[in-house]
Amino acid sequence: MTRDELIDQYFDWMYRLVVDDRYSNKSYRKLFVRLYDTEFVYTIPMDGNRAEDGIALRYRFGREYDYCDAMVAGFLDDRSCSILEMMTALAIRCEEHLMDNPDIGNRTGQWFWNMLTSLGLGSMTDARFNRSYVDAVLERFLDRNYRRNGEGGLFTINDSRFDMRSIEIWYQMNCYLNEIIREGSFV
Repeated sequence: MTRDELIDQYFDWMYRLVVDDRYSNKSYRKLFVRLYDTEFVYTIPMDGNRAEDGIALRYRFGREYDYCDAMVAGFLDDRSCSILEMMTALAIRCEEHLMDNPDIGNRTGQWFWNMLTSLGLGSMTDARFNRSYVDAVLERFLDRNYRRNGEGGLFTINDSRFDMRSIEIWYQMNCYLNEIIREGSFV
C-alpha cells in the first residue's frame, strides 16, 4: 500500500464515521477535504488534548484495518492534527465516553453535525461549496472570533453564563451537553 492510498482510506474512514443516511443524503466531500487540509491550531493550552485525540484517531483507524503503528506513523504522522480529525475524535469521545446509549444507537454523526451546524457549515454540500466562505469560517473558529454563546464555534449554548471563547473545547462541549439534557432534546 502506498502512502496516498492509506491517506485516502483514512479520509474515507473518517467520512463514513460521521456521514450516513441519518444525517445527510448529499455529498460533503469538498468540505471534508478542506477540514482535513486545515491544521487545528489552538490558543488555549488544554485544547492540546483535542489535538492529541485527533492524532490518536489515526492509530484507531490503523487498528481497525490491522495496520501496524509504524505504518500509521510513517504515512500519517508527518503532519499536525487537522480540524477534521479533531472534530471526528471529539464526536467519538462525546458518544463513547459521555452520551453512549445502546437503546438509541451510535450518535457520533449527530454530535459531529451539531458542531458543523454551529460553525455555520451545515449547508456546505459539494454543490454549494464555497472555499472562501469555508476558509473564513475556519479562521473565525481557530481565532475564537465567534459569538460569546459559542455560535460560529463548535458549540452554541443558548443560556451560557460563560464566554465560550475563553474556555477550552472540552468544557464547551460539556456545557452544550448539559443544555440539551436539561431541554430533553438529546435523542
